[in-house]
Amino acid sequence: MYPLDLVITRLQVQAQFKSDSAEDDGGGDEDYKDILDAVRKIYAKEGGLPAFYSGIAQDLVKSVADSFLFFLAYNFVKSSRQAKKADAKKALPAFEEIAVGMVAGAFSKFWTTPVQNIVTRKQTASMVAARDRSASVSAELGARDIALQIRDEKGLRGFWSGYSAALILTLNPALTFLLHESLLRVLVPRAKRADPGPRLTFLVAALSKVVASSITYPVSLAKTRAQVSSTSPTDTAAEAEPLQEKEGNTAATKQTKRAGRATIFSSILEIARREGVAGLYQGLGGEMLKGFFSHGLTMLMKERIHVVVIQLYYLILKALKRYPSPQELAAQAQEEMKEAVEVGRELVGSASEKLQDAMEKTSTQVGDVYGKSKERAAELVRREGGKQEN
Repeated sequence: MYPLDLVITRLQVQAQFKSDSAEDDGGGDEDYKDILDAVRKIYAKEGGLPAFYSGIAQDLVKSVADSFLFFLAYNFVKSSRQAKKADAKKALPAFEEIAVGMVAGAFSKFWTTPVQNIVTRKQTASMVAARDRSASVSAELGARDIALQIRDEKGLRGFWSGYSAALILTLNPALTFLLHESLLRVLVPRAKRADPGPRLTFLVAALSKVVASSITYPVSLAKTRAQVSSTSPTDTAAEAEPLQEKEGNTAATKQTKRAGRATIFSSILEIARREGVAGLYQGLGGEMLKGFFSHGLTMLMKERIHVVVIQLYYLILKALKRYPSPQELAAQAQEEMKEAVEVGRELVGSASEKLQDAMEKTSTQVGDVYGKSKERAAELVRREGGKQEN
């Protein structure tokens, strides 16, 4: 999806940069009319397929860091919330889950927004260089050069351009979730909601993401424009207003108005004033296409991935039981020693019992022989005594 993301970014910001050819002959062949036109021109003029992957290394770093920080904050906040409840094992309500997700998203975006600024500039560098020959932007600039450029143009605060918009965009997953549940109730009978089937799962997930992205898209567009702009938000907002102020306005009033104009919402209103409402949705088709397939396929594959993860879990358990750890081997050896001692004791005990039985039998036999011998001797004495009397 990265090539499509690059095309969307260029469609969002192209109105900010006037083509030199457009000023000379009024044509402006550099402008992208739609997604397909942008793909064709990027491929033809910027070196083929590699042009669609400009900035992908930095984007991968951002994505990994974003996911890690999000789940780190999510688990911490969620466990903290559960610890305060009477039943710590009970799941949080849906609205609390959404709130926890938004807090985790705000935390992760705080650390990854500087990298996102670099990625956005990498994605648009070739387009800006082709349209504005006086610009210091070049497709050959590396991530370090772009970071230095941002610092020189905006200062350290420039690395967090668009962060306020990113905070608003943390609502997008919540909107997607709510729309997903609403579409399930509308399109799927209650008996099939637990397992609506692959087609309905894909369709409901894709539609919910498309609608949610359409609602938040103007904020996304304003964020992207803030990140490629070479001026700070306050300066940009000030340039949008007439140069002459009404008489009677104090310096404090002017400063308050300027601070009020330097918000993401004022940027959205300014884009609508200059380019019309349609200007807020430049590149929306690509965003809808990306959301339709990415979220739809994610939800479609979620259950299968869940099953695969469970199967791998049990395979690992079996492998660990088959190949025990050193501690388990030591414990197993101790158990075997105990069993061997018990068996030895049983053998010794049984042997002593057998010896005792043999001795008892021997003594009994000896007693019997002695008794019989005594009786025979007495009988012989009686017989001899009878003979003498006769």
